[in-house]
Amino acid sequence: MLENKNMNNLKSERLPYFPNVNSLMKISLGLIFFTILSTAFVYAETISVDVDGTSFDVQYTAVGMTVTGIESDTESVSLIFSVDVTDSTGILNVELERSFFDSIYDDTDDLFFILADGDEAISEEIQTTSQSRSLIITVPSGTEDLEIIGSVFNNSVEEPIVEEPIVEEPIVEEPIVEEPIVENIPNNECGPGTVLEDDICILDQRCGPGTILEDGACVLDSAPVTSSSSGNSKELIMSITVAFVIAGIIGIILALISRANRNKN
Repeated sequence: MLENKNMNNLKSERLPYFPNVNSLMKISLGLIFFTILSTAFVYAETISVDVDGTSFDVQYTAVGMTVTGIESDTESVSLIFSVDVTDSTGILNVELERSFFDSIYDDTDDLFFILADGDEAISEEIQTTSQSRSLIITVPSGTEDLEIIGSVFNNSVEEPIVEEPIVEEPIVEEPIVEEPIVENIPNNECGPGTVLEDDICILDQRCGPGTILEDGACVLDSAPVTSSSSGNSKELIMSITVAFVIAGIIGIILALISRANRNKN
């Protein structure tokens, strides 16, 4: 009885020093995670990908899966891994150089978006430096394509296209300036009593009406005036005729008056 009691006391004294189940689970997960990381650093592989004619190397490690190929999609800014998951779950650890591929928004680091055959996959960024970013991705069994979506390839961040507003320039109508009409007044006219000869004003030596210039002197015009003299003589004859007719009429009237007076007497 005494020995059994001593054994029970000894067991009860040792039990507090044994870890509980939760502690054992944490230790196990930590060891698994450490093993994965250690394996990743030891067995890292490199695969090349072409981006717009430029080749880049991507460093990765795979546990429970294999990477059979890789390609880039510049339209969606993504890397597409062709994978073959051999275990129930695969683990992919990939290191991405910032100068090659990154995810940035408003000049700050943004999360990578990861799809496994179109479905969102579980991932975690485990290391971030100024030169690279490292991701650990859980890949479900049966996955064939694993896509990592970022925002920039080869330091060419896609900036939104900003359309510049079209500024319409106002139409300025130029005023129509009417040029004044300038009358050209000839300056080669001479004053009264002078005439222009060879652009020089000299005395007008021409003769007046009824005279002609002979040997530099004005003399009377001796040519007979036919039209004016004949016209004047005709008017004179007509006047005399009219006067005689009027005088004859008056004489006849007076004679008739005197005869009438005589008959009365």
